[in-house]
Amino acid sequence: MKEKPYSAYQIVSNLIMILWAVIIILPFVLLLMSSITEENALIRYGYSFFPKKLSLESYAYILNSGEKILRAYGVSILVTAVGVILNVALSAMMAYPLSVKDLPGKRLLSFYVFFTMLFNGGIVPSYMMWSSLGIKDTIFAQILPNLLVSAWNVMIIRTYFTTSIPDSLYEAAEIDGASQFVIFWKVVIPLGKPILITIGIFSGLSYWNDWTNGLYYLQKNKDLYNVQNLLNQMVTNISYLTKSSYSGMAEAAAKIPATGIQMAIAFVAILPVMLVFPFLQKYYTKGLTVGSVKG
Repeated sequence: MKEKPYSAYQIVSNLIMILWAVIIILPFVLLLMSSITEENALIRYGYSFFPKKLSLESYAYILNSGEKILRAYGVSILVTAVGVILNVALSAMMAYPLSVKDLPGKRLLSFYVFFTMLFNGGIVPSYMMWSSLGIKDTIFAQILPNLLVSAWNVMIIRTYFTTSIPDSLYEAAEIDGASQFVIFWKVVIPLGKPILITIGIFSGLSYWNDWTNGLYYLQKNKDLYNVQNLLNQMVTNISYLTKSSYSGMAEAAAKIPATGIQMAIAFVAILPVMLVFPFLQKYYTKGLTVGSVKG
C-alpha cells in the first residue's frame, strides 16, 4: 500500500519542532564546551561551541574534592527520594478528600489550600518556626521546610482526580463495601499514576535544585550539604580567593580556572536531571494532558 505523502502542514510543523529542540539543546552544549575550554582561551575569546583550546582543569578541580562531591550527591539523592515520596503521598492524601463530591466543608477546605498559594508568613517567621522544631543541622532541614507540600500540587492532583476518574468507579467501590481508604489505595492511586509521577517530577526538581534550606538551617553540620550547597560553596570560595588582597591567596586564585569551574559546576548539577527525565517523560506528558482532554 502506497504511503500517504506528508502534507505541507506536517512538514512545517516537524521543522518547527526540530528547530525548537535544537534551540533547547544548544545552551547545554555550550555549557559543556565552556566547561572543557582552557581558562585563558575562555577569557580571551569568550564562550564558543568550538573551543580554541581544550582543558579538563575545571573538572580536575572538582574531582579534587571527590569525597565531598560523593557525599553531597548521596545527600541529594536521599533527600530527593524521601522528599518526593512524602510530597506525593501527602499531596495526594490532601487532594483526594477535596475531589469527593459531597464532602462537608469542601469549599472551605479548598479555599484554605488556595489561600496559602497567595499568602505566606515569609522567610523570618518560617525560619523561626522550623528552628523551634529542632531540625537545624539535621537531615530533616533538607526535607521539611518549604518543599514538603505544595498547594499548587494539591490543586493539580485534585483537578485530575475530579476530571479523569469516573464517579461510577467510586459508587461501585462503595456498593462493594470499600472504605474511603480502600478506594483511595485501590482505585484512585492506580488510576492517578500519571499525575502522581508528574508531581513527583516537579517535586524532585525542586528538591534537587534547592540550596536555600541548606543555607538557612545547616550552620554547623556541613556534611549534610547537598550538591547545590556544595557547588555554591565552591563558587563562593573561588570568588573570595579571587578578590582577596592577601598576596598568597591572590597567587593561588590566579591558578584556578574560575570561569570554567562555574560552567563545570553548573553542568555537574544538571547532569543527573538530564539523564533521568527522558525515562519519565511519557508519564509527565500524559499527566498534563489527560485531565485537560476530559475537562
